[in-house]
Amino acid sequence: MPQSLMGKTALVTGGSRGIGRSIAERLAKEGATVALTYNASKSGAEEVVEAIESADGSAFALHSDLSDVQAIPTLFEQLDRELIRRNGSKALDILVNNAGNSGWGSFRDATPDNWDAIFAVHARAPFFVVQAALSRLSDGGRIINITSGAGARAMSAVPIYSMAKASINNLTHALAQELGPYGITVNAVAPGWVRTDMNAAVRENVDMVKMIEADTALGRFGETSDIAAVVAYLACEESRWVTAQVIEASGGYKL
Repeated sequence: MPQSLMGKTALVTGGSRGIGRSIAERLAKEGATVALTYNASKSGAEEVVEAIESADGSAFALHSDLSDVQAIPTLFEQLDRELIRRNGSKALDILVNNAGNSGWGSFRDATPDNWDAIFAVHARAPFFVVQAALSRLSDGGRIINITSGAGARAMSAVPIYSMAKASINNLTHALAQELGPYGITVNAVAPGWVRTDMNAAVRENVDMVKMIEADTALGRFGETSDIAAVVAYLACEESRWVTAQVIEASGGYKL
């Protein structure tokens, strides 16, 4: 089959595991040169790059702690150097804001510190990553934000996380208006319950699993590849008339 992203370049934040890893691997499978960021898991990032290259794809990993807004200019300096070395240009075609951190914590347990920690990664970092990317992003480029079903249907167990993801939904709409004149589309993908290590404890609770599956139209937890497939569509030319959308990829959770 033809590769829909041949010759394109992509940056996937938080690409060393979970949904981010599947997105990086899928974009590379479609022909893109993929830069992925990691924070704590260098070995995980190296494993992803090795897997992509073993499948004849092209990828490289960059360390960046996106909880620190000052790290973003450094990230793009590193990205520029590597893209110029590989492609002769620092042009970026696809940006996927995926990086996240744990959002668990009830309203009564919330502190200013965990508020700041969650908003720094889930809301502030994507804003300034996009700002930094604009001078590199090609006309007709793609910005894809990974949000959550909790951004539209707030979960009482994770109020700060829910608010941060609602912010990303709003940012998606605002950026689509801002960047439309350049042919740049901006969309968000909102997963429901997906099998990742961040919800491993939930999946160990048999009753909770049965309840979630019963509340999901397709009757199962999502796989990371399910989300990557939606991202791959939004990254390709076929999605050129789709922008300013928050696409829920939840298997029909709590319809």
